[in-house]
Amino acid sequence: MIFSSLVRKTGSSSAFALAIALTAGLGVSAVALETPAYAAKEKKEKPAKSNYSKGFITAYKPVADQFNSAAPDYAAIKAAIPAVVAATETEDDRHAVGGLLVNLGQKTNDMALARQGLELMLGSGKVAPEQVGVYNFQAGQLAYQQKDYPAARRFLQAAIDAGYADNDPEIFVAESYFGENKTAEGLAYLTGVVDARRAAGKPINEAWIKRGLAMAYNNSLVSEAQKYAKLYVSEFPGEASWGDAVAIMLNTGGYQNPEILDLLRLGRRTSSLREGRTYLEYLDAADYRRLPAEVVTVIDEGIAKGKLRKDDAYVADTRRQAAERVAVDQKDMPSLMKSARASGATLNSVMAAGDALLSMGRGAEAEEFYTKALGQAGVNTPLVLTRLGIAQVDQGKYAEAQATFNKVEGARQAIASLWAVYAAQEAGSM
Repeated sequence: MIFSSLVRKTGSSSAFALAIALTAGLGVSAVALETPAYAAKEKKEKPAKSNYSKGFITAYKPVADQFNSAAPDYAAIKAAIPAVVAATETEDDRHAVGGLLVNLGQKTNDMALARQGLELMLGSGKVAPEQVGVYNFQAGQLAYQQKDYPAARRFLQAAIDAGYADNDPEIFVAESYFGENKTAEGLAYLTGVVDARRAAGKPINEAWIKRGLAMAYNNSLVSEAQKYAKLYVSEFPGEASWGDAVAIMLNTGGYQNPEILDLLRLGRRTSSLREGRTYLEYLDAADYRRLPAEVVTVIDEGIAKGKLRKDDAYVADTRRQAAERVAVDQKDMPSLMKSARASGATLNSVMAAGDALLSMGRGAEAEEFYTKALGQAGVNTPLVLTRLGIAQVDQGKYAEAQATFNKVEGARQAIASLWAVYAAQEAGSM
């Protein structure tokens, strides 16, 4: 059988070998490599006499005889085809010659001929209703192979409209747009299909999400890439999907260190930091002078996972200096917290306390100071809400965290949205 490499399986026992069994009235044997099941059914349930024109029979019979002979001359048969097609007058004529072309095309690996046959059969209106979907799908596949993308879409949509669901015809519609470099249109179509299936509670093919994600990312469609990244982790959570989502967000967001820090914190919690350079980026964003406890933790984790080398001069020196500062910070924390709790505490003081506590894994205390910061003048609300949500996640307060993340607006919204997905997944695992 000859199929596009994009098809994983067939949905019909007749597969690509569409065939037409002619009635005895033509006086020729059936032109069929594989007679589809529906042919016999049609004979049994639809005994009405076929309407073949005399001129068509005259032109068709010797060609059909040659095709059915022990040693058919395919070159001669092909040469005679235009005259046979020109002789068609009735819909039965078109259906019959279409079947011949499909079988001849398959036999000679001439997919253009096979497609012509399918189009004749479909245009005749004589295809059994239960086969209309598969015929249109196969015509769409052939048009796609020939890079006739508008025609491919037309046939594929007709297949879908006829109820054909095997081989994921929707993805081929999207691919037809991608083949024309109409990436935005293809993603819009694919997104519509995915959204409709989600709304109906139907399963979604992971390959669709990964394809949409790749096309959006590779074509610098940032909002679509971020949308598909979120969809990927929502529908198929795991280290692979979280790793892709964090990496894509990191590469498309245009973020500065504060945003990078909170994104990589999510990467740590989902065990999806894949490379040593990502750990190094984490160290830069955290800064051992500000958040030494977190830097020590990240370095130790990176070394344990084989992403960082203990004997690397930068890693070793950074860890040493961070560890020295941890002891000082631990000693100074009571004083810092007292100052931050004072009624006249500055925003900087309150945020310093919250950030230090969050980096030390003391989420409940960090939540107190982030909550206080939200009510102060000059506060960076998206940043504080993001870190408040992280502090709540670290305490297992997942519902509160989701509500907090959902309040984040602006450039951080995409990051907070991923955090909200993570919080929901953690809540579901309890």
